[in-house]
Amino acid sequence: MATTPVPAAAKSASPPPRSILRDSAFLRLWAGTTASGLATWALPFVLGLAVLHRDLGAAGLGLVLAARTAGFLVAVTVGGVLADRHSRRAVVLWSSLAAAAAAPLLAAGLGRSLLLMSAAAVLAGAGQGACRPAFQALTAETVAPERRQRANAAMTLAVRSSTLAGPALTSLLAAFLDTRTLLLGIGLLWLVAAFVPGRGVGAGAVPAAGSASDASSPAVAAARPGFRTEFLDGIREARRHPWFLAGLAALVAVVTLGYSATGVALPLVSRDRYGTAWVLGASTTAYTVGALGGALLVARWRPRSQGWAAFAGLAAYGVAPLSLTLPVHAAVVVAAYAVAGVGIELFNVPWFTATQREVAPDKLARVSSLDFLVSYGLAPAGLALIAPAIGAFGVTPVLAVCAAACFLVPAGAALVPTARHFARTPSAGTG
Repeated sequence: MATTPVPAAAKSASPPPRSILRDSAFLRLWAGTTASGLATWALPFVLGLAVLHRDLGAAGLGLVLAARTAGFLVAVTVGGVLADRHSRRAVVLWSSLAAAAAAPLLAAGLGRSLLLMSAAAVLAGAGQGACRPAFQALTAETVAPERRQRANAAMTLAVRSSTLAGPALTSLLAAFLDTRTLLLGIGLLWLVAAFVPGRGVGAGAVPAAGSASDASSPAVAAARPGFRTEFLDGIREARRHPWFLAGLAALVAVVTLGYSATGVALPLVSRDRYGTAWVLGASTTAYTVGALGGALLVARWRPRSQGWAAFAGLAAYGVAPLSLTLPVHAAVVVAAYAVAGVGIELFNVPWFTATQREVAPDKLARVSSLDFLVSYGLAPAGLALIAPAIGAFGVTPVLAVCAAACFLVPAGAALVPTARHFARTPSAGTG
């Protein structure tokens, strides 16, 4: 009796890619980045509590925060060069340890020595600034290219969640712990950032040339150019990517004019137009909630013209200052801030991912340092300019100009060659 032939088994489909949240190397990096972000956010909030408890004056708070900003601006440039010259993991370790060491110094100086607190704030800012570009470059070493957008979205979700829940948690802890203990807690967060992340170069990731063991070779070290030359090499690399320069210009407009204008004007409008602090609190909360929603959306959304979609998201920040110029219901202002939050993450996550993909791996930290230098460095300048402008011309005209800049500058940046896909070739930007 003839046997019926057994049909050949169909070729099994390849298993679906494992979730980024099940990758232990990424989870360690995510935990370290989240801890550093939470520590960065918590310091000004805890120092604000010190003002409420009269351990620190308002002028002293301004001096300490200015010292931290100065430390950040110097170190973010130096850190970018060091992270490309040496192991990114080592830069994260030592910069986080520097920030951790600043915490007990801040606690020791609180109510006793403003000079000590200012010096410690410089150290804290330096640690924060040096680790930012190193973390960005370490992400490229740890996560494979096709998974980086979800990885960057996951990091954004963690930071935004911390910002949303942090004030309530810190206020709760402040009911049981004094300010000095809270400052020491910030130091513990920096220790997590220092020791938890792994060494990088995970499966499928792209190692940075010269940033790991190769950089420790005597021949390579002897052949390296000086610090100034390497920093200028990073600027030249950034200039190779017109979309990156266009994005920086758009960030300058939104950070200097958009963020700063709403930061100064929102409390005034909340008080003078609506007669309540509720609008201020609800709007800032709505912005963070919107950013969480934007990060969730962009984790999976891959528009065909990713750069244009990102610039549209950045331009959406303009609805926040625009809402403050119009005699609208308070709910409209809150909704505008939610839209601005969604839009900012529709820009941030693809922007970070494109930088990690397009920039030469051995220059990634230096190019990222330029991004952070603009993003963080220009905000104080905007605050310093906007307040006198409002005093001279009034809230509404200044906000109208800022809203127009937020709309028009990203729109102009989107017209730059290579901006449509955040890539030098269309195929690179659509995957």
